[in-house]
Amino acid sequence: QVQLVESGGGWVQTGGSLRLSCTASGNIASTNAMGWYRQAPGNQRELVARITNSGLTNYADSVEGRFTISRDNAKRMVDLQMNSLKPEDTAVYYCNVLATYLSGQNYYRRDFWGQGTQVTVSS
Repeated sequence: QVQLVESGGGWVQTGGSLRLSCTASGNIASTNAMGWYRQAPGNQRELVARITNSGLTNYADSVEGRFTISRDNAKRMVDLQMNSLKPEDTAVYYCNVLATYLSGQNYYRRDFWGQGTQVTVSS
């Protein structure tokens, strides 16, 4: 099917920056929307940013102006540049890809998730 590999999480002080990357691989026919979600302890998973295959983006209000999502369709990658990080950005960040993939002789489309990468912002 489809595998997502994330990288780039870590620890940073308030005001710092991190860049997350996610690469999709497998029997992929096409990738549609790609995005990043996050989940802090005790909270539900929430959308951080999303980008369509035509480049349209949307962001959570809490990250608008600080985070930038981008994608490379040829490499099947989606990145999240996070600037001016705050302690409240601390969470596990998950890559999400809506992909059309080949299984046997049929095509299917569904959401896939990465394993998650920890982002910790220290005050």
